[in-house]
Order: sequence, then C-alpha cells, then structure tokens
Amino acid sequence: MIDQVDEFNSYRQKMNDKILGENNKVLKRIFNLDTNAFAEGALDKRTKELLGLVASLVLRCDDCVKYHLESSFKEGLKRDEVMETLSIGTLIGGTIVIPHLRRAFEYWDALEEANTEK
Repeated sequence: MIDQVDEFNSYRQKMNDKILGENNKVLKRIFNLDTNAFAEGALDKRTKELLGLVASLVLRCDDCVKYHLESSFKEGLKRDEVMETLSIGTLIGGTIVIPHLRRAFEYWDALEEANTEK
C-alpha cells in the first residue's frame, strides 16, 4: 500500500509543476489561496485539515480526500480523530459517499504503513 502514497504524491507533484509552469496568473492565485487558507490562523492547521477532509468527502473528491488525509497525518492527527471526522462527512454526505469512505480508510492505512516502515 505504500506505493499508493508514493504514486499519488509523485503524480500530484508532477502535474502541479506542469500546471504552475504554464505561468497562468489565475491558476497560480488559486493554488496560492489554497495554500494560505490552510495556514495557521484563528483556526489551527489541524482543525482546518479536518474541515477540508469533511468537505472533500462530501464533495466526493478522492484526490482531495487523500490530500487532506496526508496533511492530517503530517499534522499529527490520530486515527480515531480522522475516523470520527470521516464519520461526520459520511453523515452529512449520505450513503453516496461510502465508496469514497472506503478509499479514505484504505489510504489512511497506507499512510500508517508507510510511516511504520520508515
């Protein structure tokens, strides 16, 4: 499962570099806004990542879910905190998000496995 984490991050980085290499002001500003929105502020980064995770699950964006899972992991959030957050997202999003919930659980397991083997 570690390959899943590496594969996602490699692809994301490659494509972000390609997109930002186009020198498109609008896209650069969107990327910058996203980065700054999740910076420490009135809400701490951990809370913002959990909010991003819920929104991503409800919107059924697997890449977004993976991104926020990994960011949550890096912020030191524990499995039970993340799983409780995913349960709220599933409650709000309804049963249609269950396939995304499955993939979220799988990706969190891959993050834990990757961290154990390092």
